[in-house]
Amino acid sequence: MRLFIRCIATGFFTGYVPVMPGTAGSMLALLILWMVPGLNQGLLVVLIPIMFILGVWSSGIVEKQAGHDAAIITIDEMTGMGMTFFLMPRAMEWYWWVAGFVLFRAFDIGKPFPAGRSQRLPGGWGIMMDDIIAGIMANLVLRAMRAWTGG
Repeated sequence: MRLFIRCIATGFFTGYVPVMPGTAGSMLALLILWMVPGLNQGLLVVLIPIMFILGVWSSGIVEKQAGHDAAIITIDEMTGMGMTFFLMPRAMEWYWWVAGFVLFRAFDIGKPFPAGRSQRLPGGWGIMMDDIIAGIMANLVLRAMRAWTGG
């Protein structure tokens, strides 16, 4: 059971990448979202809440062992990437995928209000919520960019 919890909390062990584990978790999520043909928007409606619930649970447990919002916890980045591309067309050009990735990482690292404040929530809630908010922000900016450019 401990291995399962670690696998979930560390984003399929991307949290153990020695340099920028959050970026590694985000990149894995991006590749899954982009490459898995059956991963459509209807499935994301189900997967994102499941990932969020599992993330709150598992990251809360791992946080007690590894410290507050430890770098090895990357399920939050993976879920945030899901939010970034939620209800986006699958057939986007590659550069929109890159833009979404960069936007999410910028919002996740920069933690503008209310993302930064949400980290104060207890346990796994704080770990997960800032990335959900960063993903929503990235999603909205990406939509605006696509609308503005006709993409």
